Amino acid sequence: QWLLVESGGGLVQPGGSLRLSCTASRRSISNYAMGWFRQAPGKERDLVAAISGSGAIQYAPSVQGRFTISRDDAKDTLYLQMDMLKPEDTAVYYCNVGRSWGQIRTIQVANWGQGTQVTVSS
Repeated sequence: QWLLVESGGGLVQPGGSLRLSCTASRRSISNYAMGWFRQAPGKERDLVAAISGSGAIQYAPSVQGRFTISRDDAKDTLYLQMDMLKPEDTAVYYCNVGRSWGQIRTIQVANWGQGTQVTVSS
């Protein structure tokens, strides 16, 4: 079972950038579909971006063109580069492992970590 630790969040002004990292231990992420999710206060946790083991990528429409997901399997680390941040991007961001590429949005197989808080405010 993976142990996932997210980092890189913080307070940033609208239009700013942040780079999130998700480091996995106990088990390699190689060949697994990985995703970044976020949960804003009072809302459900939703998929933001996902990347398959072979490099296929999908984004939520709200972040398309602003966020970039990537992975370094040698380091068992997932990244999310967030540019042109908006106040509505404020949330706790989490990473997780999908049961499959087709199920990344609905079925995650690792325990959720503590996440990293992203706050976009002037």
